[in-house]
Amino acid sequence: MSGGLLVAGTTSDAGKSVVTAGICRWLVRQGVKVAPFKAQNMSLNSFVTREGAEIGRAQAMQAQAARVEPTALMNPVLLKPGSDRSSQVVLMGKPVGEMTARGYHGGRQEALLTTVLDCLAELRGTYDAVICEGAGSPAEINLRRTDIVNMGIARNARLPVLVVGDIDRGGVFASFFGTVALLSREDQEFVAGFLVNKFRGDVSLLEPGLDMLHGLTGRRTYGVLPFQHGLGIDEEDGLRVSLRGAVRESRVTSPVGEDVLRVAVCAIPLMSNFTDVDALAAEPGVVVRFVDRAEELADADLVVVPGTRGTVKALEWLRERGLADAIVRTAAEGRPVLGICGGFQILGEHIEDEVESRAGHVDGLGLLPVRVRFAREKTLTRPVGEALGEHVEGYEIHHGVAEVMGGDAFISDDDGHGLDGCRVGAVWGTHWHGALESDGFRRAFLREVAAAAGRRFVPAADTSFAALREEQLDRLGDLIEEHADTDALWRLIESGAPQGLPFIPPGAPA
Repeated sequence: MSGGLLVAGTTSDAGKSVVTAGICRWLVRQGVKVAPFKAQNMSLNSFVTREGAEIGRAQAMQAQAARVEPTALMNPVLLKPGSDRSSQVVLMGKPVGEMTARGYHGGRQEALLTTVLDCLAELRGTYDAVICEGAGSPAEINLRRTDIVNMGIARNARLPVLVVGDIDRGGVFASFFGTVALLSREDQEFVAGFLVNKFRGDVSLLEPGLDMLHGLTGRRTYGVLPFQHGLGIDEEDGLRVSLRGAVRESRVTSPVGEDVLRVAVCAIPLMSNFTDVDALAAEPGVVVRFVDRAEELADADLVVVPGTRGTVKALEWLRERGLADAIVRTAAEGRPVLGICGGFQILGEHIEDEVESRAGHVDGLGLLPVRVRFAREKTLTRPVGEALGEHVEGYEIHHGVAEVMGGDAFISDDDGHGLDGCRVGAVWGTHWHGALESDGFRRAFLREVAAAAGRRFVPAADTSFAALREEQLDRLGDLIEEHADTDALWRLIESGAPQGLPFIPPGAPA
């Protein structure tokens, strides 16, 4: 077996995903063959692997950090919320049904432990090191019995655990201590130490607290990572301020043309793959903002209706808030509108849904001559085509099947036959996620948007989204290399948690 490490966190959003990616990038730059792993992920941001498996986008990003091709082994269980109480369960890249939280934690989750451990063992038999990411907090004492992603997998696979804490939130010392103290004696044996994330200021002022934490827990701190803007790439869930310009923050430049382009993204319920607009934010002079009020579309040069796990629910929300009427007015004025996946379905004439919402026939916004029928089988592909005279690549994740009744195909094959989507005037729709990451296509699309919006905007000729993403991943690797004790970290990965770590009472309740 290879070396391994589980990156846990004091809370959700403590920085586990980016720390895991940073460790992967640091290791691969040292010549180590490394892979990421997350046993169970809950996210609406997903990706399709080359073999047609759906996994969390965070794990795809971590695989890119490790410079390996992502596979279903790296995220065997993906939960895609459909409401506050139920999720679609995706097992080894394929959906296997809807399940309530009680049903999942009541037995299904525990039954998946063998699958999860088999995937991890296969990765550890192939790579020099496997860096695993936990979920939420390892001290969720109400869920410990069925845990397969935090201490459950650490104990079974005998992985050392590094606990990450976000000091920018405050209370990091209490969070570190409390996390350890709420674990059972057996679980505590695998918690090797801590990593402070998002520190601002003079580290020397923090060191006395780290020394006291070591004295209280017998566990060292493996590094203090400074706060850096623009590193919230491919977040699992939530709408974060960093996403409004995360990629562009690494390269702030003025617009090439005389005008900027203002992009308004409708923050619809159960929004999925909102990372699609990161590529727009990467362009100098493109201002991306997420909106939830009709008046915020008034000055938009492009309105984007993104993907969603609940197309009918999102359509109802748009109507309730007056955004549906505002989108229709935008299109009537000749200003551009783009629908992606569920957003594309919303722009059509009608939706027949007996699968996702079971709402039956629902009228869409009628901006595109498209009829959508939800199929029980999910489409999971990595297509390639041509649009606006440029090569374009993407990935599809949807139950809705679109019947295009008119307009022009948005994306075609090499022979000019329509592959996907529809265009009528300045209204576009496509099922393809990630298409805007194709640089030539993105520039051509933005030129069309600028012309329709009457803006003197010119896309930069040299913006490479892939290069900007690599730059971000290198920054994550730099954080680990420059601000963590990498020698001690490697010993941890190679040899496991130190022996004789003290038990911190009270431990998990009996």
